[in-house]
Amino acid sequence: MTLDAFLDRWGRGWRGPALAALVALLAGLPGVFAVPPLDRDESRFAQATAQMLETRDFVVIRYQDQPRFKKPVGIHWLQAASVSLVSSPEAREIWAYRLPSLLGAMLAAAACAWGAAAFFGPRTGMLAGVLLGATFLLSTEAFIAKTDAVLCGATTLAAAALGRIYAARDSGGGGRLTRLLLWLGLALATIVKGPVGPLVVILAALSLAAWDRRAGWLRDLGWGWGLIVFMAICGPWAGAVTVATDGAFWTAALAGDLAPKLAGGQETHGGPFGYHTLLAPLLLFPSSLLLPAGLILGWRGRKEPGVRFALCWLIPAWLVFEIAPTKLVHYTLPAYGALAWLMAAALRDPLGRVSRWSGAALAALTGLLLAGGVGYLTFEYGDPRDGVAAALAAALLAAAGVVGGWMLIRRPPVEAAAVALCLGVLGHGVLAAGLVPRLDPLWLSARAEQAMAQARLLPRQGIAPAPVAVAGYAEPSLVFALGTPTDLGGADDAARAIAEDRPAIVEAREEPAFRRALARAGARAAMVGVLDGLDYSNGDEMRLRIYRPAGQPPPREVP
Repeated sequence: MTLDAFLDRWGRGWRGPALAALVALLAGLPGVFAVPPLDRDESRFAQATAQMLETRDFVVIRYQDQPRFKKPVGIHWLQAASVSLVSSPEAREIWAYRLPSLLGAMLAAAACAWGAAAFFGPRTGMLAGVLLGATFLLSTEAFIAKTDAVLCGATTLAAAALGRIYAARDSGGGGRLTRLLLWLGLALATIVKGPVGPLVVILAALSLAAWDRRAGWLRDLGWGWGLIVFMAICGPWAGAVTVATDGAFWTAALAGDLAPKLAGGQETHGGPFGYHTLLAPLLLFPSSLLLPAGLILGWRGRKEPGVRFALCWLIPAWLVFEIAPTKLVHYTLPAYGALAWLMAAALRDPLGRVSRWSGAALAALTGLLLAGGVGYLTFEYGDPRDGVAAALAAALLAAAGVVGGWMLIRRPPVEAAAVALCLGVLGHGVLAAGLVPRLDPLWLSARAEQAMAQARLLPRQGIAPAPVAVAGYAEPSLVFALGTPTDLGGADDAARAIAEDRPAIVEAREEPAFRRALARAGARAAMVGVLDGLDYSNGDEMRLRIYRPAGQPPPREVP
C-alpha cells in the first residue's frame, strides 16, 4: 500500500482522530514509565493528589501541611481516579499519576484531527492531528503529571468544536453533540487550569466575528444548556472550596498566583517579547519541517474559512502569551493545534521553493541542535555506559531533521513529513526512556529512595518508623518518594530523628551542624549511603548522606 493510499484510507471517519491519538500515545508512552519523578511542579502535583487519597479530602488541595491554592482541582481528581484504578497512593508509582497527561495529549491530537477535517477534509485533518501528537513539546508534557497536556487536550477539543460550528454556520451550526463537546472542553479546561483555555477559545470567537463582521453564528452555541453543563462541572467544587477555605483559595489563586504572572516574571520565569516564537521550531520538532509552509499558507490563504479560523485561534492567544511577563515554554501549547492545522493544510498543494528550502533548513538546524543537547547532557551527567543510548537518540533526532529536510527538497512533502515524524518520535522515545533515566546525577530523590529501600529504611516498608527527617534538601520529589509526613527541617530535626530511632538524610552543608546536634542529644548515627548529584531546580551541587541510628542492627524485614 502506498503512503497516499494509506492516508486516504486511514483519514476516513473515526480512523483519522484514532490514528492521531495513537501517534500521541506512542510519542509520550516511553517517558511515562521510564522517567523518575520530576522537580518541582510534577512532584508537587503528585504529592498533593496522594494526600487527597490518603485523607479523602477532595476539595482542599494541600502539599504536606500547607494549602496549595494555585490551580483548580481538576488535575488532582483525574490523577486520583487514575491512581485508584491502577495503583495506590502508598505505592508512590509516578506513572499512575501521569496517565491523565498521556490521555490529554491523545485527546489533543484526536480533537485537532476532528476539527481540521471539517474544513480541509479527513486526510488533512488526520495529518494535522498526527503533526500535533508528534511534537516535542506535547509528547514531553504527555509524561509529566501536571496540568498542561490535559489543558491542551481540553482547549483543543473546545476550539475544534467551535471550528466545526463555524464551518457549518450556514447549515445549522454543527449539531448538538458538537456544541456539547464545546462546553465540555471549556469546563474541563477551566477546572484544570482556570481561565487559560476559555481565554484562547473566546479570543478565537471574537476575532472571527470581527474579521467576518458577522457574529450571528455565536448565538447558536447552545448558551442556555451549555452554561448549565459548564456550571454543573465547575460549580460544585468552586462552591465547596469557597466554603472550606472561607474564600482563601480565590484570594491566593488570583492575588498570589495569577496577578504576579501578569505583573512580572513570576519566580524568575520572565522572558522578552518573542520568547515563544523563538522556541517554537524547537518545541514543534519534528513537525517544524512544515512550519514555514504553514505560515506562508496562513498569509496567502487567509480568506479560506479553515485557514482564517486557525489564524484567529493562533494569533490572539500567541500575542497574549508573548505580552504576558511570565513565560514558560509550555504556555503556548493550547495554540499548537492551530499551527498543526496550517502545516497540514499546506500539504494539500505542492510546496513552493521558499517553503521547501526554509523548512528543510529549519528542520536540519533544529535536529542538529537537539542532537547537540543530547551530547551535552551525556557529557555533563552521563558515563561511558550511556554512550549507546546517547548516540542512538542523537542520531535519530539529527536524522529526523536532516533526512526529513533533504526529502522535503527532493521528494513529495508528505513523504518527507512521514519520515521526519517517525524518526523524531523514535528519537524522543530513546531520549526519554533510554538516556534521561540513566543520568544519575539528576535523580537524587529517586536514588535516595532506592538506597533507603535497600537499607530497609523506607517507612512504607513497615520496618523503620516515620517520618524520615531531611536537612538541607527539600525537593518535592523526595517528599513524594518518602511519604507525606517527611520532615523537611534542619540539622537539629535530623539529629532528633536519630535520637528517636528514625532515619535521616543530611546534605553536606548541614553536616557540621548535624554532628553538633547529635553530640548535644547524646545520639550516634551510622551512615548507610552517600549520594552525589545536582539539584537541577536551582543548579546546586548536592551530597546527601543517609543515616540510621547507630548501636542497632540494620533493620530487617520481619517474616
